[in-house]
Amino acid sequence: MLDLDEVAALLAQRADAWTSAGLEVGLLTWRDGAAPWPQPHHTDRERVHDPDSLGIVVTGPADTVLSIVLFRGGWADVDFIADLDDSGRLPAAGITSTSDVETRLDHWVARVFGAGDGAS
Repeated sequence: MLDLDEVAALLAQRADAWTSAGLEVGLLTWRDGAAPWPQPHHTDRERVHDPDSLGIVVTGPADTVLSIVLFRGGWADVDFIADLDDSGRLPAAGITSTSDVETRLDHWVARVFGAGDGAS
């Protein structure tokens, strides 16, 4: 199981580098696994007692978008739009740790925004 609080700390750290590289970073969104359906998303971690997902949206020049939702069970929904002819979903199964998330973030950001735009 992923520790989503550790992943949130990693995303906050990366957000500074991404912003410095000219990308816009949205707020982290949390979903509470214990909340009744439909489970709302919160930007305030304190409102979530049993976090089961953590999301972030990063946007860049020319309407590029990377949307990442990480699930504590070890997978993510990673969708992107790099341009009108290049969009879709990136592979994101079998995530085992925060360091694994870190490696994958580098790949996802480089894939969508280019290696020079905050990939590390």
